[in-house]
Amino acid sequence: MNTKKVSFPNSRGEQLAARLELPEDEQPIAYAIFAHCFTCTKNLKAVVNIARAMSSKRIAVLRFDFTGLGESEGDFSRSTFSSDVSDLVSAARFLEREYAAPSILVGHSLGGAAVLAAAGEIPSALAIATIAAPFTPAHLRELLGESAQQIEQEGEATVHLGGNDFTIRKSLLDDLEAHRPEEFLDRLRAALLVLHSPADRIVGIDNASRIFEAAQFPKSFISLGEADHLLTDPADSRYAGEVIATWASRYLPRMESTQALQRREPADNRLTARTGAQGFRTDIFANGFSMVADEPLQYGGSNEGPSPYEYVMAGLGACTTMTLQMYARQKGWPLWDALARLSHHKIHAEDCRDCETREGRIDMFRREIELFGELDSAQRQRLLEIAEKCPVHRTLSGEIRIETSLRGED
Repeated sequence: MNTKKVSFPNSRGEQLAARLELPEDEQPIAYAIFAHCFTCTKNLKAVVNIARAMSSKRIAVLRFDFTGLGESEGDFSRSTFSSDVSDLVSAARFLEREYAAPSILVGHSLGGAAVLAAAGEIPSALAIATIAAPFTPAHLRELLGESAQQIEQEGEATVHLGGNDFTIRKSLLDDLEAHRPEEFLDRLRAALLVLHSPADRIVGIDNASRIFEAAQFPKSFISLGEADHLLTDPADSRYAGEVIATWASRYLPRMESTQALQRREPADNRLTARTGAQGFRTDIFANGFSMVADEPLQYGGSNEGPSPYEYVMAGLGACTTMTLQMYARQKGWPLWDALARLSHHKIHAEDCRDCETREGRIDMFRREIELFGELDSAQRQRLLEIAEKCPVHRTLSGEIRIETSLRGED
């Protein structure tokens, strides 16, 4: 996961603040744009989680603040649904100019309605996903309640939303009413994925049904279970991002084939690990492959992946069986399968007869090897000796130096 700070001008020349989530090696198979919900920002945790889940699947995601929100320039009170659509088109042109034209559009809540409306102006978009989106943009009027009447009567009103005050003008309500979703859904030629939760109390799931029915095929629907409207549970937003990335890949002309990605040698043997502020779930990116590490529940984790020590054992186990097969193939021996079972424990140093350390506790890895094939006893004994020579075994057994530096923020 590699986050770049970028910006681009909207149609009025105002700079819109954005972040581009890239795979760590900066070799995406496609680019996507994310449109956030009404009065939200690009930094909403759910937005970040979705973008990073997609980037872990090698899809770069541009998440940006609409005009007048977050870090973007402009006056929010003068913005409309049409200006949001225009901002999306500006984002697409920026990507096409600086990186590659976006193949995927993703929108949350009113942002979902915006990507549907913008799709006709972004011909490169082949796959569109909406999350908790209203069927009609005018649904926002209902959410404003009594404030909508005040806006109609006085021309504008200050509305408290999400812990902040926003000035909303009548021009926004008029613009919302002017949009006819049936028209742009009927013209939509990109594949459509509709994600919605039956538990959504802000935008009911009936909106998802109407979007799905009005759209042409290919179209798909995914239920988000008990997720709330803002996907405040990180598991819900990560799930949404992973589903979108997997679904969209079916409709993308690959920028680079999977085989080519697998053939590429790592430039500098790098691995990136990222742990957020809550829990210990860690997203890992290694040579184009995404993995997850975590801690068990009893240690404050959420048990969503192997622990760091289990990854160490995985490295030792994989290296062991690979080394055994490599040696057997060189010798022409019939080793059908090599299996290694490993465990890790902390033991008292005094209990280890062969260890140089005599005080405190030391790490003990136990490894059991099982060999399948028509091998004689001498061959089996030799393979047991070869297991001791696997590179990871030598690394763990030898002197190790770890140099750590602190990288400055941009």
